[in-house]
Amino acid sequence: MRRITRITTVGIASAALALSATACGKSSTDSGSSSDSKAVKAAIAYDIGGRGDQSFNDAAYAGLKKAEDELGVKGAEAEPSEGEGDADKVQRLTALARAGNNPVIGVGFAYAPAIEKVAKAYPKTTFGLIDDTSKTGPNIANLVFNEEQGSYLAGVAAAKASKTGTVGFIGGVEVPLIKKFEAGFVQGVKDTNPKAKVLTQYLTQPPNFDGFSKPDLGKAAAQGQLDKGADVIYAAAGLAGSGAIEATAKAGKWAIGVDSDQYNQKGLAAYKDHILTSVTKDVSDSVYNLIKSVKDGKPQSGEVRYGLATDGVGLATSNPAYSSMTEMVAAVDKAKKDIVDGKITVKTTP
Repeated sequence: MRRITRITTVGIASAALALSATACGKSSTDSGSSSDSKAVKAAIAYDIGGRGDQSFNDAAYAGLKKAEDELGVKGAEAEPSEGEGDADKVQRLTALARAGNNPVIGVGFAYAPAIEKVAKAYPKTTFGLIDDTSKTGPNIANLVFNEEQGSYLAGVAAAKASKTGTVGFIGGVEVPLIKKFEAGFVQGVKDTNPKAKVLTQYLTQPPNFDGFSKPDLGKAAAQGQLDKGADVIYAAAGLAGSGAIEATAKAGKWAIGVDSDQYNQKGLAAYKDHILTSVTKDVSDSVYNLIKSVKDGKPQSGEVRYGLATDGVGLATSNPAYSSMTEMVAAVDKAKKDIVDGKITVKTTP
């Protein structure tokens, strides 16, 4: 039976109370049996937007669920709180580690400072840090991806699918990670159609991370690009990206999703026919693989990279409309081969 503990911290002012409560949290189906106490436990702490974002966080959850189903792991989840700081993240990760979870995985680069601190306090626990290599340690696994490579393929697809010659890129927050998405996409578009125009917009600037969590921001940005003639829009913006997909689909234009295969996300079912493809990151397998490595007694550590050559990133092909565009598919397949063979080097900065 699947068991999930959901933990939400409530802010620095009540840190002591929240830590006490979350450290003792039980699953909704906890029987209190001795077998449960001996079960291998693993936890993920979600990024901004939390589970249900139809994208990044949901991909991480899929990896945890797979570990539960296939490895018999008992899973725990922890949600972020709005406007939280590093102290909240330290509190959350500490609670998860103290509860006996191993590994404890921070979903997103924002967890880097907190993981660096908590990993030192719990040296026998493996910590996974997704999308960041700035903080390292003997018990930290840095799970990273070549997002620029998948985004390049999206750029090729966008250039081929566009009828107006104008396409759009929407970034959630202007941080180095999202600049990788932009760089690859723009390069892919321009290499395919040098005359194409790429409209680029970021929703927020750090330290404001609303650009990853508020769909209305993505919707407004997409509408602005549609008004300027864009007929293919790629959003790398977490939950905010769902708003961009909605606006693009309602206009009858093509949207390109991100992180998960958004064509298959139930929350976006109303718009799926206009989700041409998605740039996928194998976040789910990265989570599963880390949990399995710990369970097997050989925990991963250091940089664990997922790229195009190993299908760690790529383009989803679920929408039948994608496969029907044979010229576009051929161009994407050639670009993938050229990247893997080293004939194309994809930029990581615009």
